[in-house]
Amino acid sequence: MQIWTGTAFMHTTEAVPVARMLDEAGFDGIAVSDHMIYPRHLTSPYPSPTGKPMWTPETAWPDSWVLIGAMAAVTQRIRFTNAVYIAPARPLLEVAKQVATAAVLSADRVALTVGAGWMREEFEVMGQDFTNRGKRLDEMIRALPALWQGGWVSWCGKHYQVPELMLEPHPRNPVPIMCGGESHAALRRAARLCDGWVGNAYTWEDAAQKVTELNAMRREYGRDHEPFEIMLALRDQPTVETFTRAEDLGVTAVMCRPWATTGDTASRAHHGHELPAERYREPIERFAENVLTKIP
Repeated sequence: MQIWTGTAFMHTTEAVPVARMLDEAGFDGIAVSDHMIYPRHLTSPYPSPTGKPMWTPETAWPDSWVLIGAMAAVTQRIRFTNAVYIAPARPLLEVAKQVATAAVLSADRVALTVGAGWMREEFEVMGQDFTNRGKRLDEMIRALPALWQGGWVSWCGKHYQVPELMLEPHPRNPVPIMCGGESHAALRRAARLCDGWVGNAYTWEDAAQKVTELNAMRREYGRDHEPFEIMLALRDQPTVETFTRAEDLGVTAVMCRPWATTGDTASRAHHGHELPAERYREPIERFAENVLTKIP
């Protein structure tokens, strides 16, 4: 069982020192959230009961790949992915270049987790078509490995045409591509095209339903014998028993935030010359001692 955490809603300058703490504590990975902008007039409905995002316009979403590169530079073993990266809001070659560079600099410690996105305004400001984002994402998932092979590469598809060129540096080993999202289309995309699926936070019943759906779809596509990652968060307390039970369910990685219920993030006050990120250290080390060291 892998134990991951994330940088969502963390102060931008805190993420790098916290990544070092997590690496030293024995966490398996860090998931980085993604948004490009927040428009003055947001009309796109957020996929939630309220239809509104849970964050304010001022919330910072640092660039995923710049942040991953910075965190990789100060860590040794911890892995990185997205939760999730809105890949079709960017040009194909830009995504290929960023991910390949991060893979090389991190010594193969990155995976790409993609999502179709929901904010039309974000696509429009980036000059990308919102209406066909799902179909373009499907093609992008197939095109990226072809562009990461090294040497002269090309791609000719319905939505993307890349003439023969060299894209360097290229990853030494294949970069895993996972899919995020909770819709039926997202689950089917993960089962059909990807190396794994990254979900949200669930009750046991909902988590079991997602795993069952994914497994059924993978059998349908004849992929149930292939390795497949299932990463999600659980609403239960993060204990050894919880993680063992999740592994029995078929989950390969659980996301949690050791500092979420400690009050450590409530205050942004500086204490003397202490870095703000230091308030994360105690809950991270406590979680490592009480949980990580006891997972079989």
